[in-house]
Amino acid sequence: MTLRAYLTAVILILLASLPARAVEVQRVISPGGIEAWLVEDHGNPIISLDLAFRGGAALDPEGKEGLANLVSGLLDEGAGALDSQAFQALLSDLSIQLSFDAGRDTFGGSLRTLTENRDTAFDLLRLALGQPRFDAEPVERIRAQILAGVRRNAEDPDRIAGRTLRRLFFPGHPYGRPVDGTPESIAALTADDLRRFVARRLGRDTLKVAVVGDVTAAQLAPLLDKTFLALPAAAAPARVADTEPQGGGEVVVVRKDIPQSVVALGHAGLMRDDPDFYAAYVVNYILGGGGFASRLYEEVREKRGLAYSVHAYLYPQDHAAMLIGGVATANGRVGQSLELIRREWARMAESGPTAEELASAKTFLTGSYPLRQSSSGRIAGMLLGIQLEDLGIDYINRRNDYIEAVTLKDARRVARQLYREDQLTVVVVGQPDGIKATREAPDGDS
Repeated sequence: MTLRAYLTAVILILLASLPARAVEVQRVISPGGIEAWLVEDHGNPIISLDLAFRGGAALDPEGKEGLANLVSGLLDEGAGALDSQAFQALLSDLSIQLSFDAGRDTFGGSLRTLTENRDTAFDLLRLALGQPRFDAEPVERIRAQILAGVRRNAEDPDRIAGRTLRRLFFPGHPYGRPVDGTPESIAALTADDLRRFVARRLGRDTLKVAVVGDVTAAQLAPLLDKTFLALPAAAAPARVADTEPQGGGEVVVVRKDIPQSVVALGHAGLMRDDPDFYAAYVVNYILGGGGFASRLYEEVREKRGLAYSVHAYLYPQDHAAMLIGGVATANGRVGQSLELIRREWARMAESGPTAEELASAKTFLTGSYPLRQSSSGRIAGMLLGIQLEDLGIDYINRRNDYIEAVTLKDARRVARQLYREDQLTVVVVGQPDGIKATREAPDGDS
């Protein structure tokens, strides 16, 4: 028995013993019409809240890339009558965790608090969203931190590979631009830009809220109004065009003097609302999403020791879907590693998974799902994602049914349609031996 087979068998036995637990999700609608999904858990005096507004960095104006990201770093750096130092001190003194983040499609926030500090925590969230100060000192401090990170990322092989692949996929589209921005665009952002973002983007009509923990629906409803009702009723109209990844079949080499090359590759995937998404999800777990249980791991790592890790995953976004893979290996082994990945990509398209692989994948994916519900914060994140993807309030309790419904016929049909080895766009960062580029890297990545 191979190591892969042994470990897979052990994990499947352990997962089969995990109890299934139904999660009761309540829809709470405040007197002012603010909706939140709530899972009550009174076992610990903790409340977790996750929120998101539609419209993230993809809506940053051209030339102002990094705007949403800079705002996300500043909302907890002073609001209302509290300057940065006072705001942060109050968070620290009461052990309240408050943070914000900018994705391409959403602008999100996270709040974690003890029940005894609930009212203060929600009020600080209200101030951060509705009355951010954007004082000069924190603006310049956070700007400097972001600029330092952008400069570090400019030399990081993994970041270079991912950035280059996106630029090849989405030329001229917001998805091809960096969320963090560029040194030039970040330096040009003003406090007026930050205020305009808050006024235009943080509208209640796109707000999604998930709450888990020691709070009842009756307690939560008025808190929702106090926290969110003063926000604009609607975000300013904005649109990102739907698109598909471009550059099928291209190979780009970004030369960098490092002993190990980083490879990023991929092509178009499936949108989250595609009827075949669950079949694709299971099939891709078998190919490259299952860690040491995947075909790619067995061929590249276990049999030949070419790399420590190799992966593939589905990456649906609001306006495009990708199927992404990657590996990092010594420069002299890049060619062999890529050849194996291409071979397995094509083999999955040609014959699909075996019945045994499908059964094992379904057992793992259904059995491990409860592990993703191990804390109030993780459940809140799941509920928020389910809302954003419009999967339905009972999705947590239905999700495994979708996995179990995938048949071998479904899996093989979807594999034939999904995996297109000849359409793989490949980016290699390093000094790979024997890799011939078909085109130059996009400007700024060579």
